[in-house]
Amino acid sequence: MVNPKIAVEPKAGRYESLEEAVREGGGDVVAVAEADALVWADPSTPHDLPNVLGSASGVSWVALPFAGIEPYVPYLDHDRVWTCARGVYARPVAEHALMLGLAGLRGLSTYARAGTWAAPEGHNLIDGNVTVFGAGGITEELVGLLAGFDCEITVVRRRAEPMTGADRTVAFEQRLDAIARADLVVLALALTPETRGLMGAAEFEAMEPHAWLVNVARGGHVDHDALLAALDAGQLGGACLDVTEPEPLPGGHPLWSHPRVIITPHVANTPEMGIPLLARHIRTNVARFAAGDELEGVVDVDAGY
Repeated sequence: MVNPKIAVEPKAGRYESLEEAVREGGGDVVAVAEADALVWADPSTPHDLPNVLGSASGVSWVALPFAGIEPYVPYLDHDRVWTCARGVYARPVAEHALMLGLAGLRGLSTYARAGTWAAPEGHNLIDGNVTVFGAGGITEELVGLLAGFDCEITVVRRRAEPMTGADRTVAFEQRLDAIARADLVVLALALTPETRGLMGAAEFEAMEPHAWLVNVARGGHVDHDALLAALDAGQLGGACLDVTEPEPLPGGHPLWSHPRVIITPHVANTPEMGIPLLARHIRTNVARFAAGDELEGVVDVDAGY
């Protein structure tokens, strides 16, 4: 296909870099009604997508802006190719996960809240055991970042297929054993009906009393009531949450004030970090689309990610 016609919606000044990425990839930026493909640029307005697609009968490819596409799942179909930004934001998110893990293990939740000189606390990540849920791009990047810490790394995934850099890989059914071994448990997986609430009472009970949970995936992975009960019972050291359910987390929610919780407001990947990375991804896929090659980040419509 020569110069595919690509619409970028919604139209807004902040997405000019995505329009430029389309042109650099060999596409022409056009109105939706004329388009062969649609780049959906605004992750905050998934509900507007069906109306836009209603006037886009020629669109055979839809590019979604996030790796996690839960808000878009109701709109997926087999009539088009759908892609997501899987792996695009992996490096900054892995960096954030490592930062949170170190902050938790080394006592930052205590020291940051202290008004006087506090007693020493903390556990080393060096030579520790790390269990990561998910085997995608974030985990790949995190495994690389952990190389200098000489950790034993366990990856939990749907099937126990080996993963480069991991010391062992186990299936989801073995998660309690994997959690019990860990100083740090990191959630970096897609949210599906099977993984919703995967960290609940049984999982927290399996954790070491000093171990910390880091969630850079989706808030729905964690039963927050069970987490608060487990924290109060001393079943784990604490939790670092970049994502919650709901978001934003309401003011006054007990997670905000819990002394063993660190919350960041879904900033493992900020717009300033993410838009240039998304633009690079769009440029690559437009070039692939023009050449008739397989696109990166193709969504499994049936699986929902």
